[in-house]
Amino acid sequence: MSNRYKGAIISATPPTTTGGESGTASGAWTLEQQMQLTAASLWPIQPLPKFIEDVFSCFLYTGTSANQTITNNIDLSTKGGLVWIKGRNNVESHSLWDTARGVSAGLQSNATSAQYPDAVSLTAYNSNGFSLGTDVNVGWVNRSPDNYVSWTFRKQPKFFDVVTYTGNGAGVRTISHSLGSVPGCLILKRTDGSTPYGDWYVQHRSISATNYLRLNSTAAQTGSPDAWNSTYAGSTVFTVGPDNNQSGFTYAVYLVAHDAGGFGLFGTDNVISCGSYTGDGVSNGPSINLGYEAQYVLIKRTDAAANWHCQDNMRGMSQTETSLLFPNLSNAENTGSLWVSPTATGFKINTASSGFNASGGTYVYIAIRRGPMKVPTLGTSVFDVVTRTATNPNLFATALIYADAAFNRNLGTAQTQVSNRLAGLSYMHTASTSAEVTPAAGQIQYDFNFKVNPYWWSLSAEVDWIFRRAPSVFDVVCYTGDSTARTLTHNLTVVPELMIVKNRTNNNGNQNWQVYVSALGNTSRLQLNTTDSVFTGTSIWNSTSPTASVFSLGTSAFVNGSTDTYVAYLFATCAGVSKVGTYTGNAGYTVTVPCGFTAGVRFVLIKRTDSTGDWYVWDSARGIIAGNDPYLLLNSTAAEVTSTDYIDTYSAGFEVTSTAPAGLNATGGTYIFLAIA
Repeated sequence: MSNRYKGAIISATPPTTTGGESGTASGAWTLEQQMQLTAASLWPIQPLPKFIEDVFSCFLYTGTSANQTITNNIDLSTKGGLVWIKGRNNVESHSLWDTARGVSAGLQSNATSAQYPDAVSLTAYNSNGFSLGTDVNVGWVNRSPDNYVSWTFRKQPKFFDVVTYTGNGAGVRTISHSLGSVPGCLILKRTDGSTPYGDWYVQHRSISATNYLRLNSTAAQTGSPDAWNSTYAGSTVFTVGPDNNQSGFTYAVYLVAHDAGGFGLFGTDNVISCGSYTGDGVSNGPSINLGYEAQYVLIKRTDAAANWHCQDNMRGMSQTETSLLFPNLSNAENTGSLWVSPTATGFKINTASSGFNASGGTYVYIAIRRGPMKVPTLGTSVFDVVTRTATNPNLFATALIYADAAFNRNLGTAQTQVSNRLAGLSYMHTASTSAEVTPAAGQIQYDFNFKVNPYWWSLSAEVDWIFRRAPSVFDVVCYTGDSTARTLTHNLTVVPELMIVKNRTNNNGNQNWQVYVSALGNTSRLQLNTTDSVFTGTSIWNSTSPTASVFSLGTSAFVNGSTDTYVAYLFATCAGVSKVGTYTGNAGYTVTVPCGFTAGVRFVLIKRTDSTGDWYVWDSARGIIAGNDPYLLLNSTAAEVTSTDYIDTYSAGFEVTSTAPAGLNATGGTYIFLAIA
């Protein structure tokens, strides 16, 4: 029965109908979701909800100097939009291509020049991305072996629009748009020449309508009524002055929404914001609250000269490093320092640099929400497990769009190493109380798909468990302790059932891994690095259960020591994808553990809670079969055990066999588990 809808039976087997754009997107509506919408008089949904992953992509790739297709799941061929590409490791211009101008005309954000004819760089807008040609003439988007970033903005009301027009020389003019809301920012470029008026004119809601910025320049905001006629854009039209309406000149305009809603299950979620902040001149700078975690931020100082700064989470915007590109420059990527980091509710400035945070300086930004927003329906979209050997040393997640966390384990006597995209280039050991370790350059990379250096384990055999953050399944939160009982925001969107927390810096002494399990209550905890049974007390979780938006911390240095930094991994049950649960042992008999799956499990973590017991892990890459099933222990450096048959396959979940030891199957013993389909 449903706790939310009394008397209603909720199916555990999604999907029932297809979700997403045109009924073909990767998400799906479960019966539970349909009933939520029905209760709100919103089912059937017309039009179908939109999600940030439908309309925006930051995609990294390597040039080949040969035809290649970039598949980022953004429909450009029927919806239209903008593709913005920049080489990361070489000095080369930013290239902007939009569907309104076609595939043979590129623009450069760092230049005042006209659009350039180019038939061999970007060659097609596709229903799931775009295609690149040989790039033999220009070398800006696909030159081997350069590395590139592409930002794709799809046209969508309340997110982004592209408009082109030809000037009529009539002075002030209003031009229609289809953004469906009042724009937060307009970026306008003359496309047929460089002078006069070849600058990239930027109107932003946070500066005077009389003023403008220039995307191709470091200049502070400039006052001129001839750019926008001192008029902010409206919900259906924008206004240009004589400077941007020269007779016979052609123009392209990119319109960006601001907190317009229109996204998410109920159509009320914001996914893009155009705002401002004032600098305070200290390295621990302002935190900007967007109401969502940012994946992309573009920042410009407005009261003094400064570069435009572009950062995103695919290129390393984390708690330890930011990789900068500059829309007004052709410079290669600037790495190695921490300027901007994402938070669960926005982003934070971590520098006193005048380009970001001069005392009293004024700054504007465009920020885009992190995805995915859809609740997944397949385990393969959020979890991958692979093994590596000396002959296959590099790891790229095979089934994920990108990875957010990885547990890496040598199959010999070694530690299990845990890292995540949000914390950056560092890792910790699950069997240790030690602080995080920063590896040598290149040993861990969250650069598009997760990658491990070939010499990470001296080219020996390894298994890697890779997780993607997604609603209702998995989330990561990084935070700094303050020794005060408090709550922290998370983006799991449901109540966490399993939370694993670790002190990253250990300024207050070495700290054990702390584990919250909903079935044990909010005064209980386990420790991932030990075999201990349940500990009780109030100083860890503040005797408060988490909610769908926050979790609580007590005053203990294990989870909240002053100035220490922490990471929290949050898991929940998602129908057909993941299961956090419990079972009771029955020694000498097989225990069947249903998880609501249809094709068995690919990952199982089990721990006894009423007595001591190890943290056992099995996975499908090493084998979950009817015979022997290799296992590893997260709390131990012991080598993989391959000679036992303690769990078996079962379509709806897994079975604990009659031969399993007390750590897995004691009569009356209680056990918690995490399973992924």
